Amino acid sequence: MSKINDSTNPVTIDLCQLVYISQITSTGLSGSSTLNDISEISIEKNQADNVTGILCYGNGYFLQCVEGSEQALTNLKNRLLVDDRHKELKILDFSQISQRRFTNWSLRSVTLERWMTKEPELKNFMPFKPYDWDSSEWPRFVDILQGYYEEQARTGNIDTPPIKYSTLGVTLSKVVGQHQAFFLIQTVLGVMVIMTLLWLMLSDKIW
Repeated sequence: MSKINDSTNPVTIDLCQLVYISQITSTGLSGSSTLNDISEISIEKNQADNVTGILCYGNGYFLQCVEGSEQALTNLKNRLLVDDRHKELKILDFSQISQRRFTNWSLRSVTLERWMTKEPELKNFMPFKPYDWDSSEWPRFVDILQGYYEEQARTGNIDTPPIKYSTLGVTLSKVVGQHQAFFLIQTVLGVMVIMTLLWLMLSDKIW
């Protein structure tokens, strides 16, 4: 972690970092705007609690890194534990830190399937399976997230509204992309079956 301390990123005595992973549930997946709802509600709540951070979603998994006071993060953790949109929540880190990584983001959502095309370093973490990582991998992943934040900060893209997308849509687009040939063949066969049935029905009427 960087040790730089300035007026925009001061060292705070009671400052902690919470990093966790979880898996989306059928409830979360079926929601038409689960990721949007999480982002929009969290931004409002986090601004009030002075919590900053980033949320990643990919391959059916969440990874979130947030920072704030110990009490604020404890309250957030308790809310996360009863949220039925995800399950198997695993705390990777809940410890004191000297400064924030994501100072001006009350929460930013990133879908890894889209982001990885722009970040070559992420390919080492794909497919995204954070439960399989060893203890040295999640800190490296968070370092990449911090680099993404710093690049966004340089371009002035700070805490813009979350991208509108559907969790189900993201998941389906990934599945379709991986099985495009299969779906194409199934579609062609389906059309052929329908055409055959129509031909048989018309033949019966003609004769």
